[in-house]
Amino acid sequence: MPVPSNSGTDDIIPVPNVVPVEQMKGEDDEDTAFLREMLEEATNYIRSFSWCDSVVGSYFAGGVGKIFAIFLFKISSRRSDVDLWEWIFVGDVPPAYLPLEDAGSRMQAFEAYLEGMKRWVALAREGREPEPEDCCPPVNVPATPEWAEALDGRLRTLTELVRPYFE
Repeated sequence: MPVPSNSGTDDIIPVPNVVPVEQMKGEDDEDTAFLREMLEEATNYIRSFSWCDSVVGSYFAGGVGKIFAIFLFKISSRRSDVDLWEWIFVGDVPPAYLPLEDAGSRMQAFEAYLEGMKRWVALAREGREPEPEDCCPPVNVPATPEWAEALDGRLRTLTELVRPYFE
């Protein structure tokens, strides 16, 4: 159910259980500070793409400071083929984005990130770089068995320790 935004815009947030980043709070002050750093990383990441003209709204979907966080950004773009709502994933894992139309809730976004990265791990274990038809998020390290094992360990941590933050 969409809810009104409290971030000073007239936007309707298209998914439940996200909050304007101004209301983002971690488990304690230190966690909140880490989440703010992750917000900056997520903002810089999405702005690095030529199709993102600016960030119009920023919402926190959940996470654990320094480990993993999901944000939902409303962006502006001159390109008509770009979804204006994007999930952004950052943390101790490769950053990625996912259009809102591909995941309608924060849990679906979390699961989609994990599945995409697991596909990358499977290909990297074989030393294969993903092709577009593999539907893998871009990963900023070489597709090698060593990197696959390192990422696989982080994905297991996300599954075991971070998943409850999105349920």
